[in-house]
Amino acid sequence: MAIQPVETVVTIVGLGYVGLPTALSFHEAGFSVRGVDVSDSVISSLKSGKAPFKDEGLEISIPVNSDRWEVGNEFHPLVQDSDVVLITVPTPVDETKTPDLSYVRSASRSVLENINPDSHTIVALESTVFPGVTREVMDELCEDLALSQGENVTIAYSPERVSPGDPLRSVGGVARIVGCDDSDVGIFLAELYSFITSEGSSYVGAIEVAEASKLIENVQRDIDIAFANELATFLPKIGLDVEQVLDAASTKWNFHRHNPGLGVGGHCIPVDPYYYLELSEKIGKRSPISEAARGINESMPRHSASEVLQILKVNGIESSRVLVLGFSYKPETGDIRDTPVREFTRILHDSGSEVMVWDPFVESKSLPEWVAPVEQPLDLEDLDIVVIATAHSKCLEIDWIEMSKSLKSPMIYDGRRALSVEKMRSLGWEYFGVGFPNSPDQ
Repeated sequence: MAIQPVETVVTIVGLGYVGLPTALSFHEAGFSVRGVDVSDSVISSLKSGKAPFKDEGLEISIPVNSDRWEVGNEFHPLVQDSDVVLITVPTPVDETKTPDLSYVRSASRSVLENINPDSHTIVALESTVFPGVTREVMDELCEDLALSQGENVTIAYSPERVSPGDPLRSVGGVARIVGCDDSDVGIFLAELYSFITSEGSSYVGAIEVAEASKLIENVQRDIDIAFANELATFLPKIGLDVEQVLDAASTKWNFHRHNPGLGVGGHCIPVDPYYYLELSEKIGKRSPISEAARGINESMPRHSASEVLQILKVNGIESSRVLVLGFSYKPETGDIRDTPVREFTRILHDSGSEVMVWDPFVESKSLPEWVAPVEQPLDLEDLDIVVIATAHSKCLEIDWIEMSKSLKSPMIYDGRRALSVEKMRSLGWEYFGVGFPNSPDQ
């Protein structure tokens, strides 16, 4: 039976960087869409027609006066008559790097408590988990709530894959997969997702297949980035620029390039490997390669901070004033979840530096207390060094000649290797950067 969008009610639980674009995409495709979020500020913004966050790579237009759009904090009125409920809540790790499934459990319970048991609702989890979590959580809840899977509700899993800030990898630019024990429902969901993506949607079989696929996608990326970061720490020791080496290697058809930087952030790459490691512990099988990769990537904020401090020391600068350009974890977004810049700036501050931050996408109130927010970076005086921490286009396109007037001696540390060495030198700047062979200790 063909899906009729206007007759199909899709509810999204969790209206963040993933859930909101998903909800908007279904609405644009003609579906009746409902959204649930526990944050009062998020719902308040949406009801006033405003986006609760900034994403330069995504045009966020909130429906106003649409009879196919409804958002709120209460589960029951928004879930009870839904055909499909998609759960897109966070799956973080705690301070010990142990997976925190409390959001998944809480949201899943609230959904299952409020569905109409006579409507055969489809509930699909999109949050990253390790294989077996969806089944374990949902089975336990269904038993507790006296719901029969296959009769009252059908459970599925479809991992989100969007990349905030990247217009080519938003909801409509990524392929979708669906795992479900009921193949008919799995095929139905795959068809449903095909309305909002041009990259294809497919049913892959068991729930665990889909869970595992999402996990290894990001674990592999973490490993690849770790290798690039490892190269950045030792190639300069033999006088080589890591960027030149990677450029040369990239001429081979099967070399997959990843760039080094002062750290890895976001809600996926720094988090998902710990879900993988949790699984490895459960089955009694270590993953030394994933463990090593996490160690390397987590060391990069300290590595970069140490390089900056060494540059200052060699130049005889003690009570330094450092301007950090960018705070979010990736360009063109205000997402600061697990941003490595937090640790980087903390180390500089704890070492006695006065740290100022300019990020055109991040509100001042969201910055940590140890940094001073900056509104107009070109108005600053007596700076000792400028650091590129996030490669926002606005940060890279700053008037560098004017910026140089704010420094006693123009020095820049490129933590993302996003600037041209030759250009910066031609403008009178002394250039340093991750993986660049002119650090003071070389």
